[in-house]
Amino acid sequence: MIVLTGGAGFIGSCFLRKLNDEGIKDVLIVDHLGINDKWKNLLNKQFVDYVNKNEFIEKIKNNKYKGQIDTIIHLGACSSTTEKDVDYLMSNNYNYSKELAIYSAENNIRFIYASSAATYGDGNNGYSDYQFDNLIPLNGYGFSKHIFDLWVIENKLENQFVGIKFFNAFGPNEYHKGDMASMAFKSFNQIILNGKVNLFKSNDTKFKDGQQRRDFIYVKDCNEVLWQFLNKKNISGIYNLGTGKSRTWNDLVNYVYNALTTLDPKYSEKNINYIDMPDHIKHQYQNFTEADMSKLNQSGINFKPTELADSITDYVINYLYKNYLIY
Repeated sequence: MIVLTGGAGFIGSCFLRKLNDEGIKDVLIVDHLGINDKWKNLLNKQFVDYVNKNEFIEKIKNNKYKGQIDTIIHLGACSSTTEKDVDYLMSNNYNYSKELAIYSAENNIRFIYASSAATYGDGNNGYSDYQFDNLIPLNGYGFSKHIFDLWVIENKLENQFVGIKFFNAFGPNEYHKGDMASMAFKSFNQIILNGKVNLFKSNDTKFKDGQQRRDFIYVKDCNEVLWQFLNKKNISGIYNLGTGKSRTWNDLVNYVYNALTTLDPKYSEKNINYIDMPDHIKHQYQNFTEADMSKLNQSGINFKPTELADSITDYVINYLYKNYLIY
């Protein structure tokens, strides 16, 4: 049996779709559904059971699943980069991950977990997944992910586990994320509602407005890499997962407009409005991210990322425009 934490979330539910498409249904979903609509991400998907994340910890402590679990894919976390309650982040992202990791190590269970590009902070020390000690995250979320990576390394589990530093993922099933949804999702909705897109003005003289750069990766590409890690059990380590090619916010918004224009020519006139960046995020804003993909490319994982224009087109035409929020 596969345990999929965060299985109702964005990347987790998309990977559940991938597992189902590959004929795998023996999946235990672990999550906290709360009061938003992310439960809908589980519609039309197959799994053996759902367990609340806190109940799951108690169940494994009581040996409820002894001998039943082959793999834990740990994608559950508080992913809000603006979360101020660092005690909560430490409990939910760090301590919870440690409990799952210890259980996996003690029971010879394959453990694949989500780290984050937020661990790299402002990028002044680069984006290489060969180095960890000199990274300085800009927010509590990045810190909680970074110190778990360090814990894995300190406990010599890097050669047993797989950690994945996701860069800017976007795609279907993210509708419930609110402010943490991707700019692709937000751009589409702003264009439909207001006929224009608001982007933050640059807070760094090295970048013009809208020219800040991020490494955007489509969630379907994330699926393919996760699937290979699941099946190539001889591969371990902590890896970046991006495209290796940064693009500007302007690029992303223009691709959204281009995709919409193929559906209705009224969207051909592009309107981007640059607004002041809120004070509370200026000190933790990543103006540039770009994954060093050399380690993953040399690992035995076969990965060729989808071009940004193509992935945006698929997302807009086949999901957002049709109001198919669930993949």
